[in-house]
Amino acid sequence: MVFGNIRDRKDFGWLEDVVGKCFDYAAANDLLSFEKGSHPIEGDDLFVNIVEYETTNAEDRFWEAHRQYLDLHFMLRGPEQIDVNFIDNMEQKEFVEKDDFLPLEGDPNSHVVLRDGDFLLCYPADAHRTAVKVEDPATIKKAIFKIRIK
Repeated sequence: MVFGNIRDRKDFGWLEDVVGKCFDYAAANDLLSFEKGSHPIEGDDLFVNIVEYETTNAEDRFWEAHRQYLDLHFMLRGPEQIDVNFIDNMEQKEFVEKDDFLPLEGDPNSHVVLRDGDFLLCYPADAHRTAVKVEDPATIKKAIFKIRIK
């Protein structure tokens, strides 16, 4: 997991080049004006899902991880809490390959709060539970860059 803010991009030069492409795309495009849905960047290898939803209680949400893609959560309008843990600390359910979805059960090890410009990069070993309210429910808008693992 890597947590940061795009304004500090220079501090994250050690990240994979494709993550830099995501930051470049975010800087060159008004993602806040994008319609909800999936937007291709480099076919199935790199695309961005624009989502907008209401945050809620943690117990009303689910845990997930992915094996085929990295998730780069980039907050456009927040706040949103994302609970995190490592998949080895959790009960892993059956992987759904067609959806690249590994359901998990367990408790958070920690959490991050994403606000405008913040990002969270999740690798295959990183469990995450999204859409958790910070204090009160809020309608958030977020870009989730999907980066195929090669």
